[in-house]
Amino acid sequence: MNWLVKTFSSSIGKKLMMAVTGLCFIGFLMVHLAGNLTVTAGGEVFNAYAAKLHSLGAPLLVMEFVLLALAVVHVITGLYLFYRNVMARPQRYAVNRNAGGRTLGSATMPYTGVVILAFLVIHLTNFTFVDKTGTTIFQIVSNAFQNPVTVLFYTLVMVVVALHVSHGLWSALQTIGANHPKYMPVVMAASLIFAVVVGIGFGFLPIYFSLIA
Repeated sequence: MNWLVKTFSSSIGKKLMMAVTGLCFIGFLMVHLAGNLTVTAGGEVFNAYAAKLHSLGAPLLVMEFVLLALAVVHVITGLYLFYRNVMARPQRYAVNRNAGGRTLGSATMPYTGVVILAFLVIHLTNFTFVDKTGTTIFQIVSNAFQNPVTVLFYTLVMVVVALHVSHGLWSALQTIGANHPKYMPVVMAASLIFAVVVGIGFGFLPIYFSLIA
């Protein structure tokens, strides 16, 4: 047990925790997007999907607590690593060098992460912790997206999510060992494609709801 504590107390261990929790959220994004896209089949299908999900009862509650725990680990670890990096280099370079394949996604990871965290609080407040008596989830979402400001906000945040995922996915895979020179370009390209799919897929939803309601 002592070796396990030492491992996850190290910088490498913390990066591994970031990678594993990040990949878990990638899986969640895939499932969540697939479920949300059922709205294209109509409001009844979307409501049936939501009802089926809520009918899971205890297993759903367990999954929600697991996601919450993963989020806490991911956020705290990410902020700690960001703090360590800042302390290791307290003075910024006079010239911002784009060395070592540094991308916009990698350069903005801490900031896009904070934006996503704030968005999740707003999102849960708008659609999860609301009174659903006498209405349906389809109607709740449709009503929310009748506000053009809300549609714009959600759409812009999905760009931020895509940017975060574009670096997060291949970085996580690299951390867990997928770091072969022959395959990394493919992994990076696949990560970018996935990020675009996530951004367009989730960004499409508020626009779609605003148009069909």
